[in-house]
Amino acid sequence: MTERARTGPLAGIRVVEFAGIGPGPHCAMLLSDMGAEVLRIDRAGGNGWPNPVVDRGRHRLELDIRSEEGRAGALAAISNADVLVEGYRPGVMERLGYGPDEMLAVNPRLIYGRMTGWGQTGPLAQAAGHDINYIALTGALHAIANDEGRPVPPLNLVGDFGGGSLYLALGIAAALVERGRSGQGQVVDAAIVDGVASLMTMFGGLLPFGAITLDPERNLLGGRAPFYRCYECEDGKYVSVGPLEPHFYADLLQRVDASEDLRKRQNDPSNWRERADALAAIFRTRPRDAWCELLDGTDACFAPVLAYEESLEHPHMTERGTYIEADGLRQAAPAPRFSRTPGDIGASGDGRALLDRWTAA
Repeated sequence: MTERARTGPLAGIRVVEFAGIGPGPHCAMLLSDMGAEVLRIDRAGGNGWPNPVVDRGRHRLELDIRSEEGRAGALAAISNADVLVEGYRPGVMERLGYGPDEMLAVNPRLIYGRMTGWGQTGPLAQAAGHDINYIALTGALHAIANDEGRPVPPLNLVGDFGGGSLYLALGIAAALVERGRSGQGQVVDAAIVDGVASLMTMFGGLLPFGAITLDPERNLLGGRAPFYRCYECEDGKYVSVGPLEPHFYADLLQRVDASEDLRKRQNDPSNWRERADALAAIFRTRPRDAWCELLDGTDACFAPVLAYEESLEHPHMTERGTYIEADGLRQAAPAPRFSRTPGDIGASGDGRALLDRWTAA
């Protein structure tokens, strides 16, 4: 069966992915969604964390890369690729004989993408870690605390995916653009700590001038302010409100029939708890869906707090096609969107057949 031609902006780009877990596979998914052909080199039994959504759009090739036959196959793939993605601890690829110096000698146009938590260098480079540790070191986790002051990890969205896979994908895309000018490949060292530090730049730029604080009790965006938090409804479900601007806050208060006194000294943290309690009492008088009927689509900066399964069916998400059906599963559509070269979910397939096509070209 002939595969349909890819249409995304990375159509024609060939990616070799050394199978792993977390941000590396997610980066490879993003590249595939944008049209790249991805050949995943897997070990026997897979990566131990199969995910039919994140693993979409791959051609899987099972190789023992330590064996003579496996090395020959891996080198054939790499010599015909544009991009290599790996997420091992620093030094592992070098010990296996697939380090960047060797692979760039094999293929000087190769973009060699490396995904780690701590980075390739530094005192912690060889230490084990996970998302929670990386965002802890950057100051991000300290700023995200519950009402008792205990830092709460925001799933692994900020570290693994926000500061990790997205920055690796951006780095690879930028390196591909630069290669178009120079004709030369290079190494992209994407460390989660670096990416999260970059994500924190808005706060870092405002802190020295007192324009914002990261103290969870006084941070406008930390979930304590009465105008930027979640409220429980009569049915035990939650809604979110975020009218930071005074005119939006006034709109919310008017619509929920709250006292105008709540507008006074809006940004003074000393009154936040009392005023949040007043709004909490109001939101507990109706179920979540009733608040949706009243506030959806207004300037009150409102949205219901949906479970993932509910998000799949929300009218806004369905009209935009944010989730689509693919391979029998509802899943996020490729993002972002391109007007002329739209991305799509590529077909999975046999890695050996793809490699044969690459080497025959």
